[in-house]
Amino acid sequence: MEKTLILFTHPALEKSKVHRALKEGVENLEGVTFHDLYEEYPDFYIDVQREQALLLEHSKIIWQHPLYWYSVPALMKEWIDVVLQHGWAYGSDGTVLEGKTVKSVISTGGSEKAYCPQGHNYYPVEEFLRPLERTAVLCRMEYLEPMIFYGAFQLDGDALSSAVDRYRKYLQTS
Repeated sequence: MEKTLILFTHPALEKSKVHRALKEGVENLEGVTFHDLYEEYPDFYIDVQREQALLLEHSKIIWQHPLYWYSVPALMKEWIDVVLQHGWAYGSDGTVLEGKTVKSVISTGGSEKAYCPQGHNYYPVEEFLRPLERTAVLCRMEYLEPMIFYGAFQLDGDALSSAVDRYRKYLQTS
């Protein structure tokens, strides 16, 4: 069975209905390691060797976070900067992540209509995720189509349950 590592990064989880529900819905799935970076590293001092070992143990990597100022939360950026080292994750000798898959699972505050040329943000969410896609490719990983939960502040009831079901189904079937 393939193992999945969820690198969960949310700086204000107590304010997030969507990510709390997604976390509760998937953190105990068989074959899934749920790794909350803000819980693990509140001081931002990342244990690089531990994080690299986790990456080696899993074939599928999920970057789960809110779209935060058109990017990733600060701790996720720090994690990328210090864990994905030249000579280990990329470069002529950096091949240990080759063949692994990466998927972004993100939420947005705005609706899907806000992420288009006529919308408030002008661009589709996928454009804001290009640095993550390029990071994965540089590390010889396959970057999969992101799973995006739009309008996170408005999701509740059936819509929230549907989001959790969609995420669980993805993790259990792929």
